[in-house]
Amino acid sequence: MIKVILRKGREESVLRFHPWVFSGAVAEIQGNPAEGDVVGVYSYDGRFLAAGHYQIGSIAVRILSFDENFNDPDFWKIMISRALNVRVAASLAMHGSLGPVSDPVGHPAVTDCYRLVHGEGDNLPGLVIDYYDGVCVMQAHSVGMFRSRRQICDALLAVYGDGLKAVYDKSSATVPFKAGLDPVDGYLYRKAGFDDAGFAVRENGHGFIIDWTEGQKTGFFLDQRENRAMVEKYADGHNVLNLFCYTGGFSIYALAGGASSVVSVDSSRKAMALVDRNIALNGYAADRHTSLCCDAMEYLKTVPEGKYDLMIVDPPAFAKHRGALKNALRAYQRLNAAAISKVASGGLVFTFSCSQVVDKEAFALAVFSAAAQTGRSVRILDRLNQPADHAVNIYHPEGEYLKGLLLYVE
Repeated sequence: MIKVILRKGREESVLRFHPWVFSGAVAEIQGNPAEGDVVGVYSYDGRFLAAGHYQIGSIAVRILSFDENFNDPDFWKIMISRALNVRVAASLAMHGSLGPVSDPVGHPAVTDCYRLVHGEGDNLPGLVIDYYDGVCVMQAHSVGMFRSRRQICDALLAVYGDGLKAVYDKSSATVPFKAGLDPVDGYLYRKAGFDDAGFAVRENGHGFIIDWTEGQKTGFFLDQRENRAMVEKYADGHNVLNLFCYTGGFSIYALAGGASSVVSVDSSRKAMALVDRNIALNGYAADRHTSLCCDAMEYLKTVPEGKYDLMIVDPPAFAKHRGALKNALRAYQRLNAAAISKVASGGLVFTFSCSQVVDKEAFALAVFSAAAQTGRSVRILDRLNQPADHAVNIYHPEGEYLKGLLLYVE
């Protein structure tokens, strides 16, 4: 195994099981690894510390194992099985079945989709796999994971069995561009007769059409499942505005919760077409819902004060690296100031950030500044985060990326 030797004193984070080795911690590399190769990580005095995927960049190694004898031929099957165990523990999956989980009293199953692998949270840094009622959609965020995609597909088949309908690789937008790679999205496995047209899943009893080939990320934002359920809890009798709605997840839950009206806003025509299909799929009357394909911030500027008494503000990541942090915080402040200023007296604002480099304290400060700018009285009713299938590795706190606040505005 090619050896990555660390500088003296730079092994402490690895000894604390952090899954990244930064390039600045590397003293020398014994050998000539290609990007994505598995390498060993050693202390300056020759002690084995870990093994992982080598990469060129600020992160030199993404650690797969802290065990010197980790080269088990069933490595991927073991890791996928462990990830599934977490979802079983969270009551999102069942062993020995590809079907969804029923509620405790045996009513019809209500959820048949979840995140199966969440990168560092499942000790597989650089890999995301979402499960949609028998279909696994994977994204590689590292060259090592991209090069391992066939083994990962085989492991999924071994873990889920013959009931697995398909494995779709959607890594073209996530794997770092490297010469020699050909990141073309497509099926790694597709069961005979499987048809992905109009494919739908259930989440807490609500139906959603999933488009993993053309949609954002893997086709659906599974990380907002519990926060959508909270919107349903609060929606009764409210006039709801869902900004950056994507395919209408929060809108469906709001309608289910008894909202008087819901307006969904997104700049993507493809997303808005799926919103309308999801509204019809769930059987809601068209007169309770309006779809608007336009810029969410520009629309918010035109909204009369008090028109909406429940708003969902769930923008895409404003900062994908630390260099964009300052501008991102200003953008969150402007957006939330606009929402807080326009919501009706006694109204609610669900506001979120999915930017990993924006921690929860920085986000709360941006929202505080926005509230102060409006001069309105604002209370925090709840702090919101990502669900159990987007677990955070305790040794990798950076994995806590989704944060939100439920605000009451007088």
